Amino acid sequence: LFSAFLSHYVIRDRYARPGKGNEKGNVEGLVGYCRRNFMVPIPKFPTWEAFNLWLEEQCRKRQQDKVRGQSETIGERLERDLAAMQPLPATPFEACDQKGGRVSSQSLVRYRTNDYSVPVAWGHQEVWIRAYVDEVVIGCRSEVIARHPRCYAREEVVFDPLHYLPLIEQKINAFDQAAPLQGWDLPEAFTTLQRLMEGRMHKHGKREYVQVLRLLETFTLADLQAAVEQAIDLGAIGFDAVKHLVLCRIERVPPRLDLDVYPFLPRTTVEKTFARAYLSLLSDRQEAA
Repeated sequence: LFSAFLSHYVIRDRYARPGKGNEKGNVEGLVGYCRRNFMVPIPKFPTWEAFNLWLEEQCRKRQQDKVRGQSETIGERLERDLAAMQPLPATPFEACDQKGGRVSSQSLVRYRTNDYSVPVAWGHQEVWIRAYVDEVVIGCRSEVIARHPRCYAREEVVFDPLHYLPLIEQKINAFDQAAPLQGWDLPEAFTTLQRLMEGRMHKHGKREYVQVLRLLETFTLADLQAAVEQAIDLGAIGFDAVKHLVLCRIERVPPRLDLDVYPFLPRTTVEKTFARAYLSLLSDRQEAA
């Protein structure tokens, strides 16, 4: 892998002895500078990507500084160096651990004692695995089929609930006990929608709720949440209504829901109460006597 890295960027390696910082003093000095100036006190970020973006910002700010003994800023000297360098390759080198694997009957792929989920449609397929510092990417042939945050624990299972929704839609009785869905933190509006669907349509409502969740395969959580909340406000409790509302939100057109003929709206009839209706209670009591 290291030889492939050298060939990709057309560079030559030169080794230094372990523990001999004086042989690569510039590198050691820059590492110390970054640690003291960028990481003291220890910063906290939600993701590696956010941390790297912040480090890049700090490095760009430093380009305005001048190193002792130099008349030009770091950025000006960098521009002269880049002009003398060869351009980078069109695609970056995949600096990761690459392995092969096979999808199990539970739609899981194992990498270093941990199991990562893939969509159920790829069951029993041969796949490739690319493990980066912060994520694990799984693909089949030329297609990426799953991405997960990398887990550094042992004997853990990392699920993506969306991978199992097509199977759960077919076997809807497994919805409440499905392990991939446990701990799935969705906004409160989804819980409200699920309760209303199951209350009005029973088993069919549970299947329609899974169909609503499958819209996350195409749309963002924010857009789908807004559509779900709008459907609840309108009283249009159903998959068709939510899908229509989220599409209207994406296309920025007003929704056209005919609530008078919407099939899942509850039909209620409220009649006036008459005093004589209570006579039936007296007649039932007399017959029992």
